[in-house]
Amino acid sequence: MYYNSIIDTIGNTPLVKLNKVTRGIKGTVLAKVEYLNPGNSMKDRMAIKMVEDAEKAGLLKPGGTIIEGTSGNTGMGLALAAIAKGYKCIFTMADKQSMEKINILRAMGAEVVVCPTNVTPEDPRSYYSIAKKLNQEIPNSFYPNQYDNLSNAQAHYESTGPEIWRDTEGKVTHYAAGVGTGGSMSGTARYLKEQNPAIVTVGIDTYGSVFKKYKETGEFDEKEIYPYLTEGIGEDILPKNVDFSLIDHFVKVTDKDAAIMTRRLAREEGMFVGWSCGSAVYGALEWARQHLTEEDMMVIILPDHGTRYLNKIYNDEWMRAHGFLESQEFATAADILRSQNGNGKLTTIDQEATIAQAVRLMDELSISQLPVTSGDAFVGSLTDKILISKILEEPNLKQQKVKEVMDAPFQFVGLNNTLDVLSSVLKDRHQAVMVRDEHNQAHIITQHDILKTLMDK
Repeated sequence: MYYNSIIDTIGNTPLVKLNKVTRGIKGTVLAKVEYLNPGNSMKDRMAIKMVEDAEKAGLLKPGGTIIEGTSGNTGMGLALAAIAKGYKCIFTMADKQSMEKINILRAMGAEVVVCPTNVTPEDPRSYYSIAKKLNQEIPNSFYPNQYDNLSNAQAHYESTGPEIWRDTEGKVTHYAAGVGTGGSMSGTARYLKEQNPAIVTVGIDTYGSVFKKYKETGEFDEKEIYPYLTEGIGEDILPKNVDFSLIDHFVKVTDKDAAIMTRRLAREEGMFVGWSCGSAVYGALEWARQHLTEEDMMVIILPDHGTRYLNKIYNDEWMRAHGFLESQEFATAADILRSQNGNGKLTTIDQEATIAQAVRLMDELSISQLPVTSGDAFVGSLTDKILISKILEEPNLKQQKVKEVMDAPFQFVGLNNTLDVLSSVLKDRHQAVMVRDEHNQAHIITQHDILKTLMDK
C-alpha cells in the first residue's frame, strides 16, 4: 500500500494513555497525538479541508496564492496542501511566534510576513489586517481565514470526532482541548455530543484571552486582554468557529504552568510536544482532579510538535529568563503592588489635554511617564523622553493635544509575571508596564519600581 501524496496521510492519529503526569487522578486519561500528522500538527486536518472546499466553491483556482494569518501550524498544513496541489503561499505571523515556525514555513517555500503582536486586530499592522490587505491586492488569491471559515470546525467534525469515538469504542466521557480558532474543540465536540450528549467538554484558555469570561458572563471584556507568551490558544477576538454552546467549561492556564507541563510530557511520557499541549494537559488535569471518577475516560488533544519551540520552552536559558525555572525565588508584579502599599489612584492624562498640562502634571508629581486615556480606555502613553525629543523638534508644541504626540499604550502584563520577565519587557523599548490587580484596578510599574523591589529583597 502507498499514498499518492503526503496530504493523504493526514488523520488517524493514535490515542496514547498518560501514565505519570496523571498520578493521583481517577479514571483514564488519553492523549490524541496530533503531532503525528505529516505537518506535525492537528492543523493539517482543517488546512486541507479549507483548501478543498475553496476549490469546490471556485474561490481557489489553478496557479493561485493562499494567503493566511497563522501562528505557524495552520501555515504548515496549508503549505503541504499548496505543494501537493500547485499553489503559492504567503503567511502573516505575529512576532511572538517562535523563529522555528517561521523558518519551517520558509523551508516549505512560503513567503512569511512578520507583524507586531501588541496591536489590536483592527490595527492595519496586525497580522489579521495584513493578510486581508494582501488578499485584496494580489489577483487570484484566496484568504482561508481559519478563524471564521467554518470548514475548520467541519474538518474535525468529519475526522477527529469520529476517530475518538471509534478508538475509545464510545467510552469517552470527557473531551478537552485548547481553544484558539475553535475548530478542533467545536467540531470534535459537536460530533461527540451527537453520539452521547452527556460527554463533558473542557476548553483550555490562557490568561490574557477573552474566552473564559465570555463563556461565563456573555461579556466581551477588553480588560481581559493583555499580551501572553503561549502560542496557539486564546484570542482577543471571538472567532466564528468557537461555538460556546458546545463547550461546557473553560479552564485558564498560565504561561509558566503550560511551559513546565510541556517539558514534563517530554521527560515523563516521552511525548515531545508543543507549548499549547502543556496548556491543554495542565488545564484538563486541573479539571480532572476535581471531577473525574474511576469509570470516566478523558481525551485530550495534543496539537503539535516540540520542534517548533527548541529555542523557547526547551531552552533552559530562555526558561530562566522568563522566570519559568525554579532555580531561584522570584518576586512578581503582585509583590511590587504590595510594596507600593496602594499609594493612591493611578495618575493618567486625557488624550484631549495639552502637552503643557501633561508636563505640568509630571513635574508636580515628579513622574516621568503617564498613561493616556480616552474615557475608561488606555489609548496611549507619554514619557519625558518622548516629550523632550518632540519639543526639541518643535518648540511651539506645548498647546497641541496629547493625542497628537503620544506613543503606543504601555503593555499590560500578568499579575504573576516575575521581575525578570518585567525587566526584559522594560528593556525592550518600554518605559513602563501596566498591570491589573485582583480588583481589576490598573497600576503602573516602572524600572525604578523593579530596582527598588530588588534592593529590598
